[in-house]
Amino acid sequence: MSRIGNKPIPIPDGVEVTVDADNTVTVRSGERELSFRAHPDMTIRVEEGTVTVQRPTDRKPHKALHGTTRALIANMVEGVTNGFTRVLELNGLGYRAEMRGRVLALQVGLSHEVSYEPPPGVEIQVEGRNPTPPAYLTAIITIRGTDKQKVGQVAAEIRRIRPVEPYKGKGFRYRGERVRLKAGKAGRAAG
Repeated sequence: MSRIGNKPIPIPDGVEVTVDADNTVTVRSGERELSFRAHPDMTIRVEEGTVTVQRPTDRKPHKALHGTTRALIANMVEGVTNGFTRVLELNGLGYRAEMRGRVLALQVGLSHEVSYEPPPGVEIQVEGRNPTPPAYLTAIITIRGTDKQKVGQVAAEIRRIRPVEPYKGKGFRYRGERVRLKAGKAGRAAG
């Protein structure tokens, strides 16, 4: 029995969930709208302010689809009500991040400036070039959106531009990510 798949998804006030004949689930709240085409074997019901997902058999593929489908629909409901946020920290002397319109401009120790334009539905915000302590923290980049997958993908693409390196800790890291620093060459004997 799937613990996640069997849990009903409560629908908050102001959110509308519809299921089409081709198993396309659409979640709306005001101007925000997300849709997802579920597997045809899954049965999705909207009744009495909740959404339930049922599977036809206990075969392994159906069990996997059951929990995944329920989680995707729950994320869509959460996305249109509250949205999702990922925070990146940029560390490094001389590293800079700033917004130019919708484009994120980065100077991260490469020979050229790197520009990143997020896809529609994702918003990027940069907090200060040199915020208060800790001194090594150059910028805080906040990524917001309604689609959890898009927000995570944008954060991963920005982080890939300059991943945190293990000797000085320079580069992008997720807020709360712990990086184990290596000792370097100081301990090696001369000669």
